[in-house]
Amino acid sequence: MDRKHSRSVNLNDGNLMPVLGFGTFAPDEIPKSKANEATKIAIDVGFRHIDAAYFYQNEEEVGQALRDKMADGTVKREDLFYTTKIWSTFLRPELVRQCLERSLKKLGLDYVDLCLIHEPIAMKPGEELVPKDANGKIILDVVDICDTWEALEKCKDLGLTKSIGVSNFNHKQLELILNKPGLKYKPVCNQVECHPYLNQSKLLEFCKSKDIVLVAYSALGSHRDPNWVSSDSPYLLEEPILKTIAKKHNRSPGQVALRYQLQRGVVVLAKSFNEKRIKENFEVFDFELTPEDMKVIDGLNRNFRYDSMSL
Repeated sequence: MDRKHSRSVNLNDGNLMPVLGFGTFAPDEIPKSKANEATKIAIDVGFRHIDAAYFYQNEEEVGQALRDKMADGTVKREDLFYTTKIWSTFLRPELVRQCLERSLKKLGLDYVDLCLIHEPIAMKPGEELVPKDANGKIILDVVDICDTWEALEKCKDLGLTKSIGVSNFNHKQLELILNKPGLKYKPVCNQVECHPYLNQSKLLEFCKSKDIVLVAYSALGSHRDPNWVSSDSPYLLEEPILKTIAKKHNRSPGQVALRYQLQRGVVVLAKSFNEKRIKENFEVFDFELTPEDMKVIDGLNRNFRYDSMSL
């Protein structure tokens, strides 16, 4: 099944993005080899959109999975939609291409389908992923995000990435790019934390008005990485309202949470390294939530963030 005929959304640059993606981030305690296994399973069950990043430090394993699945005839390169992200220590314009080329080298690919600015916060350049001072405080850098964007536009012109976008940008930060003098390409998407407890309705409305796709991460709650997520945060998939709606449709709360995003016009990422759940997460195209279901889920919003680093 090629991408043109699968469930995809048109991006503002004419490219297509599958509306359901597979997330590859894993906390440190999960072995990197798991990313390889899980990505292969995801491709086997039907995922064609793979979301990754330089920061996740597992692109070699994910890239190997993609190449294995191309080698065994399961998919062709053009069937896959692969996203990577420029990390915060590479936001100086002269470092952007270097970060993307590092990802491509690890992946063993000639190009990615989408490259995002991971977040609009620049950190001190260097090999440390999260540079900290003696007091454990993150060392930031001063970079004009518009200059970073210009460097990303050049990467698109060079054919290193087909589309370019942003992640963790708020409305004002998006406007900075959109109003940039001499803007060559608009961001095709903004990837943000988004789930029934943080439904991002205002940001979604703004993005739609600018023909920018909202992509949801942590759509099933979160992996609860103690580095970013408070241990007392609520379990989204234990939410009684989601459970009730799931029971009515003979589905799981996770499937309901994913379907909710699809019906709002949001591209949604599902992350799991468990084979049964990877399969389950892909089975969201053969049922529909009622307008009443959607309204009830909208009512769960409490502007609660799992990711303390997200904006």
